[in-house]
This record gives sequence, structure tokens and C-alpha cells, in this order.
Amino acid sequence: MQIKTILATVAVSWGAVGVAQAQAGNPTPGYPNRPITMVIPAAAGGGTDVVGRVLAEELGKRLGQPVIVDNKAGASGMLGANAVARAAPDGHTVLVSYSTPVFYAHHMFSKVPYDIRKDFDFITQIAATSLVLMVNDKVPAENMKEFMAWAQQNKGKVNYGSYGMGSPGHLMSAYLSDSRKLNMTHVAYKSESPHIQDLSAGVVSWGLGTLAAAQGQIKAGRLRPIAVFGPNRLADLPGVPTMAEAGFPDPEFKTIAWFTMLAPAGTPKPILQRLEKEAVEIIHSTQMKARLQVFGLEGVKGGAAQFRNDFDASNPIIEKLVKISGAKQD
Repeated sequence: MQIKTILATVAVSWGAVGVAQAQAGNPTPGYPNRPITMVIPAAAGGGTDVVGRVLAEELGKRLGQPVIVDNKAGASGMLGANAVARAAPDGHTVLVSYSTPVFYAHHMFSKVPYDIRKDFDFITQIAATSLVLMVNDKVPAENMKEFMAWAQQNKGKVNYGSYGMGSPGHLMSAYLSDSRKLNMTHVAYKSESPHIQDLSAGVVSWGLGTLAAAQGQIKAGRLRPIAVFGPNRLADLPGVPTMAEAGFPDPEFKTIAWFTMLAPAGTPKPILQRLEKEAVEIIHSTQMKARLQVFGLEGVKGGAAQFRNDFDASNPIIEKLVKISGAKQD
């Protein structure tokens, strides 16, 4: 009996050690215990969808459970964002979003069904993209000095395009027109593809767009990049200066578009930390960097803390841009 008791005690002890070791290797034991749903508030095939699916694939490998992408487009991204805000805060539902539902919606719409700060926990920013000011071959400008001279000579006659009312491209273009008193007319498109097509064809004279969408037209000589709206030059356009370098130091011209990852508010902290750790490591990987660069995107080296800081810092600038642009909607 004593021998059996001793053996039983040893077995229990070794079992406890095994559990402790497993928990040490996995700071969130038992998570995830089923597939994770990644809600993307945009249609399949767009930039956000591409970023989300790349992240989902790698995240699933690390977490040991499939990460299933669920595209919920509509209402400027608010439909999908609201679905995540109302989901169970257990780490099995996350949001991967572009800027509008996260950074812009509460400035543009009087009725937003969620509060970003109260209804979500921030995980990390994933990637960022700077927009490029481009003109077609009918505009006699090679740089911002020549562009401004041309715009002044044609004050009230120039139109510009954007990939949607209230999009970052619209807001920053409107700010350029308003702050320099150029009296330009905005033409909104439903997405970036038709905007770039009409810009190339001369239907609109200039506009802001992503390098990923415009690089084919740039290489063909139908579009000419003039300046980068963002803090740094783009690796694939090393000869194109930032707006600050071109003599336009306004902080509004440094605004960039982000892709971000969030969870429902109240998600346990260890799970948030696990998701942040895995996502940040993926973003920093050479493989992810190469995949993002194909789309003109740059991985954001940060996590939840940087996400919160950038969100707070950008709020007054975005509020100002929305007011100037007239994009406020009831």
C-alpha cells in the first residue's frame, strides 16, 4: 500500500510539472480552443482583404487553429466593425480594418454604432501606406512648385479625384485645395481602381492614390508622381520627395492610412498579449515585409501602445481634415 501511495504521489507530481511546463510555453492555456474569426469590413480582393488574409494565414500557423476570414462590407466599414464590437470578448473574434471605421468614422458620421475606445481593445497596427500626389500627362508639372503655379493659373477650373467621399485621399486633397486657396472641385469614385483609370485618362487632373494601385500607370508614363503625403519617401519612388521636403511642412500632409487589428473590449489581457506578440512577430518577419511591399505597404513596428498613441495623436488632425473637406455626414 505504501509503495502504491508513493507511486501515485510521484505520478501526480510529474503530471503537475508537465502542466506547469505546458503553461510556461503557452501563456494562454486552452486558447484558442476553436477556429478564430477575422472580420474584415471590406469586400474580398481589396487592400484590406489582402493584408488580412496574409496575416490570417501566418497567425493560424502560430496559434494552432484556423483563422477564418469573414468579409463584412458596408456602411463605410462600420457594419463589420460593429459585428466585432458585439462579439464575445474571448479572443476568438478579431477585426482587421482599414482607417475609415477606426480612425475616421466618429468624425464623419453623427451616428456610429460603436465607440472605438470603449468597445474595442487595441492589438496592433499591421501596416501603413503613404499616398502619392499624381498628375496625368496633360498637366505641365514635374514637381510641387510647378504644380502649384499651374493650379494658381487655373484656379476654379481644376478637378481632382479620390477613391471615396471621406477617404484619406479626399481629406488631404481637400486640405491642399483649401489651405492654399486653389478652389478645386472634388470628384468621388466608389473605389481606387476607377479613380486611377479616370485620372490616367484625363477625366480628372490630379489625385492622391496608393503606389500599389497606380504603379502600372506610372511605369507606362500615363501618371506622374509629384510628392508623397507621409513622413518618409517610398522605397519604390526614391526620387519623389515628401510634401515637407517639397516645402509643405503642414502636419496634415504627413497623415498616412493604417491597417489595424482590434478585439472586442473586455478580452482577457493574456489573450490580447498573445495576439499582439504573434501579430507583431509576423509583421516583423522578412516574409511578411516582402509580401506587403508588393502592395506598396510597410509593416508598422509597434504594438498596442503605439496604436493607442497614434490614434490619440491623429484625432485632432483628422477632425480638422473632415471639417475642411465637408465629408461630415448625418
